[in-house]
Amino acid sequence: MNLTQSQPCANRASLWQNRNFLLLWLAQVFSQIGDKVYLVLMIALLDQQFSDRESITPLVSGIMVAFTIPAVLFGSLAGVFVDRWRKQQVLLVTNLLRGLFVLLLIPVWWLGWSPWGNWLFLLVVTFAVSTLTQFFAPAELAAIPLIVPKEQLLSANSLYTTTMMGSLIVGFALGDPLLNAASRALPQGRELVVAGAYWGAALLLVGLRAPEQVPTTVHTLAQMWQDLREGWAVLQARPTLGKAVARLVVLYSVFAALAVLTIQLAEELLRPSQFGFLLAAAGAGVAIGALVLNVWTGARRWSGWGAVMMGGALLGLAVTSHRLVWAFVWHGLLGVGAALVAIPLQTLLQTETPEEMRGKVFGLQNNAVNIALSLPLAITGFLATRVGLPAVFLGLAGLMLVMAGW
Repeated sequence: MNLTQSQPCANRASLWQNRNFLLLWLAQVFSQIGDKVYLVLMIALLDQQFSDRESITPLVSGIMVAFTIPAVLFGSLAGVFVDRWRKQQVLLVTNLLRGLFVLLLIPVWWLGWSPWGNWLFLLVVTFAVSTLTQFFAPAELAAIPLIVPKEQLLSANSLYTTTMMGSLIVGFALGDPLLNAASRALPQGRELVVAGAYWGAALLLVGLRAPEQVPTTVHTLAQMWQDLREGWAVLQARPTLGKAVARLVVLYSVFAALAVLTIQLAEELLRPSQFGFLLAAAGAGVAIGALVLNVWTGARRWSGWGAVMMGGALLGLAVTSHRLVWAFVWHGLLGVGAALVAIPLQTLLQTETPEEMRGKVFGLQNNAVNIALSLPLAITGFLATRVGLPAVFLGLAGLMLVMAGW
């Protein structure tokens, strides 16, 4: 994989001096924490409403599927619009609206609907939040190369991924006690915490300035389909980019399945709402992997070995699924391997995709990833119940090892 070689220490220093990147990074911190605590909030609400059920994993799977449906429907089209809108405005508006939708939970819980009615409303709110995320995700990825020089992109993406996985630690590991403390302070404190995270991101994005040329052509249906075809044409004309997207699809599909399996694993080893402690171990592993990529430039070509590491960790989970200490160890190694796979691939996409096509390509990437997510999110919980956690972990290990040799 041919990536621009850079000087990590100098790059990190100059990134911290880049005001626009600092604003985007801090907004990412708030937004990512909001995303993670939102999922903890959904699980806590379901655990509260369905406390008499033996397992809430199928209900949580429904929430996760509600996250993926907008990606299937709108992911690619969102990328087309992102290329035609100012990235700063897209990032700002999507965070404002996501916070507003979270606050809609307050009057619904005050009305005291039935548990199943509340669950259906959670699906609706999740669908709306996810729809906005389909615009936010490609806009955020497309904004980074607008404000960061090409030779600093690997460092920027390492920090971006480190922050994303650091939010797993803060959002998932601290989400449960944070929401509990908020609910003790105020009856609606849990919802206010999540909405406040999104609005904190929006406040920071007010000052973002991302220089870009925005097309002024009319958004006709024919033009949108033409833009979609152009995005596919870029991936077809550059097989390296297409292969990078395909590998990211496999990677995120495995992580989607892992999220569902971790909830069920937490039901056996901890409590359902404490699943974040295990995912936080994976987040810490990704942070370590990102640090390795920043400091040791030779590791940038280790994406295949990262896939092997993930396969080995999943094999470990299959063998030691009933041991809490080993569960933490294997989740940590999964995170390290994921960083070695994801960060160089994402940097390659940003450096090799033409600027005017980034929204379309990242929209297609987001669409492909989320279409692929639908299957593991929909059936992983069912499979784990039918054949057991070890068998599912074993199947995921085989998938990662196949990708390593591809």
